[in-house]
Amino acid sequence: MRLGLLIAFMLALGGCANDDWRTASREPAGIAPDPATTQEAVIQVYGAPAWGWRGWFAIHTWIAAKPSNADGYTVYEVIGWRQRSGLPVLRIETDYPDRYWFGERPDLLLDRRGPGVDALIDAVDQAAQAYPWKHEYRVFPGPNSNTFPAWIAEQVPELGLELPFSAIGSGWAE
Repeated sequence: MRLGLLIAFMLALGGCANDDWRTASREPAGIAPDPATTQEAVIQVYGAPAWGWRGWFAIHTWIAAKPSNADGYTVYEVIGWRQRSGLPVLRIETDYPDRYWFGERPDLLLDRRGPGVDALIDAVDQAAQAYPWKHEYRVFPGPNSNTFPAWIAEQVPELGLELPFSAIGSGWAE
């Protein structure tokens, strides 16, 4: 009986080790509105299962924003492995807003558009610039990739962001 359980467990672990993060998809998922045809301001929050076995119970979250009439999105996220290269873990760059998170399709957690959203984007950007853990990362209990949007939500309550339970580390911001 124990041998059978051990074999089943090993097969389950092996089943999620088929992919390599270096070759996993980072393509856009097609969720975000195309900035070429969308003039209104857009702010979205995404979450996707974390890489590897962590994805069984945890997600990675990030924020994407496009001001009115902008031709692209700014993505705000914390990526822990940037720390190993001596880079800030907080990444703020022009990018696709809805990229697969290393093979995992993101879910849309928040979608705000239209009047008043430009002001929200400005508030989120100002809060992101003031994020206190730009150079710190710990998987558990935090600060991690979920601490960042949770902290933004505290600084910009009018955003109306509530992260799911699977956003482990979001409580670090409290």
